[in-house]
Formats: sequence, C-alpha cells, structure tokens
Amino acid sequence: MVPDVPIYLIRHGQTDWNAEGRFQGQHDIPLNDIGRGQASRNGILLQKLIGDRVSDFAFVSSPMTRTRQTMELVRTSMGLEPTSYGTNDALIELSFGDWEGHTLAELKVLFPEAMHRREADKWNFVPPGERAESYEILSWRVSGWLQSVSEPTVCVTHGGVMRSIIKLCAASGAIEASETDIRQDSILKLDTGTLTWIAA
Repeated sequence: MVPDVPIYLIRHGQTDWNAEGRFQGQHDIPLNDIGRGQASRNGILLQKLIGDRVSDFAFVSSPMTRTRQTMELVRTSMGLEPTSYGTNDALIELSFGDWEGHTLAELKVLFPEAMHRREADKWNFVPPGERAESYEILSWRVSGWLQSVSEPTVCVTHGGVMRSIIKLCAASGAIEASETDIRQDSILKLDTGTLTWIAA
C-alpha cells in the first residue's frame, strides 16, 4: 500500500468558501488572494526541498480549478513551465452531497439528526444527497492511486484526499485521520510510511 518513493503532498490554497467555513467538496471554487499566496510560497519551499532533483519527480493534480491553480503557481515559483503536469480523477475531493455550500452552523439547523450521526462516526458518515461520499468511500479510490505511484511525485490535492492518505499510509485511526488539520501553507511529505509536515 505504501509507495517506496517519496511523495510531497500539497493541499490547494485557500478559497473564499474555505475562509467562510463552507463545505466545498466537488464544487469548483477558485483560489482567493490568500490562497494564491500560499500556493506560491509552497512552490518556493518545494524548490528548496527537491532542488536539482526536480527532473526525477512526476507532478500530478486533482483536475479541479483550485488544485490546478495551486499546481501552476507552485510550478511557476519553482521556475518550471506552469502547465506541464498530469491530472488524476482519483484525487478529486469527496462529495458532500447536499451539504456543499453550507457552513457547520447552517447544517446543525438544517440537518440536526444527520449532524449527530456525523459526530459519532465522521469517517464512515455519508451526507445526504446524490453521489455523496464518506471518507471511507473516498479512501477506496485514493488507495488505487497510491498503488499506481512508482516514481517520486509532487501531488496537489484536497483535505479529504490527504486525510485518506494519512489513514492508509501512517497507521492512523479513523478518528485521528478525520480530525487532522490539513494545512494550506505547508507541505506534507510521505516517505516509506513516515509523514512529516514541512513549513517555510
């Protein structure tokens, strides 16, 4: 399950919905000014981390707007051609179904019983709505992507995907993985099962 090559994981930069505390999921929300700054700084940090080994790395992103914008800013900050990277649908954020666009405060009013169920088992909870997923369901497709990684990789993706990777690769429990703060201003390095947050 755990790739034997290093992977540098970057969450997309902040969006207005992140700033407002809204469930984003598969809604295609672009970066805001803060998010663009975060992405550029992560690119500067990544350049320091991999330096002249950059040609050894594959670059892959979720195909969503906020992740592609992040990847292109990262690559620009590294002095690389911005659009020379791949995308993979397995890296798309989980769907929050009918909850997308709402804040937690709003959901406690609109879906009080469902919110209680989520609090009791956040990892396995599936929100209401067509195509909605749990973190467990998300981890099934993320697992397939991880098994395909065969070369050092830079990956720009989403908070839910990174939580799935934490549970799959670091022997973390479901509660710990689902509650982990996935930062937008740092890089998470996965190397032979060890996860390390790296900040500028």
